[in-house]
Amino acid sequence: MSYARAFIINAVVGGVLVLLPIYLAVLLLLKGMKAVVGLVRPIAALLPEWLPAENALALLVVLIVCFLVGAAVRTRAGRVVRERMEMGFFGRIPGYALFRSLTQRLAGESDEIAWKPVLVEIEDALVPAFIVEELADGSFAVFVPSVPTPFAGAVYILSRERVHLVDVPFTQAIKSVSRWGAGSGELVAAMRK
Repeated sequence: MSYARAFIINAVVGGVLVLLPIYLAVLLLLKGMKAVVGLVRPIAALLPEWLPAENALALLVVLIVCFLVGAAVRTRAGRVVRERMEMGFFGRIPGYALFRSLTQRLAGESDEIAWKPVLVEIEDALVPAFIVEELADGSFAVFVPSVPTPFAGAVYILSRERVHLVDVPFTQAIKSVSRWGAGSGELVAAMRK
């Protein structure tokens, strides 16, 4: 019974994590179009009535603005502004930094130490875990996920000697946990000596 419940919870959370960004992006696009319609109305009046020119031009303007912002954040100055906005505004939202780090890991875009897959020594066992933070004294805060729900678990503070990095992608480690440990042999084989 608990397996079915865990499966349903994982499926619902997974669906929300896929659909929510799409929904918010479409909602933002529609809001942007609604704001721009007044600006493009004089130009749309010059076009034939059978053509939905107001909406088409509003969509075009919003997409051009999105392109310009996307191109701007790829520059050095744009990255600085984006990082300041993230730390100054979004960083204050509870859970934003965690969610951002996890999504970057899942997309394979992060090189930071946070959420690196590891095997940790707890009692006499090696346990799959993820580094959450490296502490000032050299020890690690690690997240040990529960099986088969990798986004719930416990946090441990462990000395460096008890934390063993593994050379596998984040997604592979998550799969191993969500599959009740299937594939753990690959984690042990990839453990750095």
